[in-house]
Amino acid sequence: MHSAPAARTVHVGVGLPTGDPAALLTWARRAEAGPFRTIGLLDRVVYDNPEPLVALAVLAGATSRVRVQTEVLLAPLRDTALLAKQAATLDRMTGGRLVLGLGVGGRADDHRATGTDLHTRGRRLDRQLPLLRRLWAGEPYGDDVGPVGPAPARPGGPEILFGGFRPPALRRAARWGDGFLAAAPPSWAQDLFATVRRHWREYGRPGEPRIVAQVNVALGPDDVIDDARARMHAYYAFTGMADRMTAGLLTTPAAIRSALTAFGDLGADEVVCYCHGLDPDQVDRLADLL
Repeated sequence: MHSAPAARTVHVGVGLPTGDPAALLTWARRAEAGPFRTIGLLDRVVYDNPEPLVALAVLAGATSRVRVQTEVLLAPLRDTALLAKQAATLDRMTGGRLVLGLGVGGRADDHRATGTDLHTRGRRLDRQLPLLRRLWAGEPYGDDVGPVGPAPARPGGPEILFGGFRPPALRRAARWGDGFLAAAPPSWAQDLFATVRRHWREYGRPGEPRIVAQVNVALGPDDVIDDARARMHAYYAFTGMADRMTAGLLTTPAAIRSALTAFGDLGADEVVCYCHGLDPDQVDRLADLL
């Protein structure tokens, strides 16, 4: 029987709010100056959020150390060759700091706006993955179509993490990815982590998958917490579980420290603390509790 890796001190990242794109430079610079490893950004199309690859490119230019991570980029909404080129460009220009979190999403309006089929999004992603890997390896796109450059900084392409909860997502993380991105509390995440690790061994992958967890946080006065709850509720309204999601918002240093410890006990490598509220002082408050 395989057990989870031993508890470890986890790295911590900052998930950026989507409500004020112009303020994200402030967030990124504060994260760069703090003890954080990663800055992350969500993806949607039919929503008032910045496009993540464009936004992270700007933020990468304002930083030199922190990783820039999509959480998660909805790959089936995008043309595969163009996505390969954009990701390779960002990875190359940041010296390998891009972490490409990928998922399928689930909003019908995003698919209508991009002319893609909601019902075949998982199959489309499964077709995209080998092509992305081939293009990043410098191979031709296909018959009578040459390679798509530039070469990424990281051999084989940027690090890929897969987000999701269903069995196909967990298998993708083990087969095609470098690891798993879990937006779930420790009580749910334990089984998800174990399943990804089991599939990893079944596919004969060496070592262990990188495991990154995500928690929703709000630190500050009541107005900061209220702002975070309202924005979180609006973002997740389409799921029908917005109340359940906002109920899990961590709003005290003790609760956040407890989550970090719990994920460390499960063998997670990193926890991204996602801030939906717009107050950038939350970065400093998070740094203080670490």
